[in-house]
Amino acid sequence: MSIDALKDSIPDFAKDVRLNLTSMASDETLDMQTKYGLFLACAIATRNPAVISAMEAVAAEMLTPAAIAAAKSAASVMAMNNIYYRFIHLASNKEYATMPARLRMNVIANPGVDKADFELWSLAVSAINGCGACIDAHEKILNEAGVAATTIQTAVRFAAIIQSVAVAIEASAMTPAEAAE
Repeated sequence: MSIDALKDSIPDFAKDVRLNLTSMASDETLDMQTKYGLFLACAIATRNPAVISAMEAVAAEMLTPAAIAAAKSAASVMAMNNIYYRFIHLASNKEYATMPARLRMNVIANPGVDKADFELWSLAVSAINGCGACIDAHEKILNEAGVAATTIQTAVRFAAIIQSVAVAIEASAMTPAEAAE
């Protein structure tokens, strides 16, 4: 599935989502690796097969195999970290924060692509997954690397759009009974 086919699958009740996807796809503020890695990592975080398929297709045309692997790594390691660190942040018992995480996450130190790109993809996935602790940690690293606030905001805006595409597609597939639940 292509991005155009994905746009065509967005129902009329989500016209704004379709328009946002169009503007996101034509945005030229990010370099190619940053942009398409972001598309892929965020698509994977939505867990929506149609969105993943469309973004994988465009990523295959625009990214090296190493960048594709890094985007997939960002999505998968953040799936783990976002659960764990959101728990640490939200748990009333603060003793958990003093315990070693014992989670392998070596890819963060050596992602195989530009570190700032990997951190940006990780931040966007963390925004989709709702982990404030991870958002703060990745934003801090990006700030220290000199990444502009506008770039960080763009990444999170793209994450929001990609998530909204997944929700719109899923909502259009619901039966009236499911929608009423």
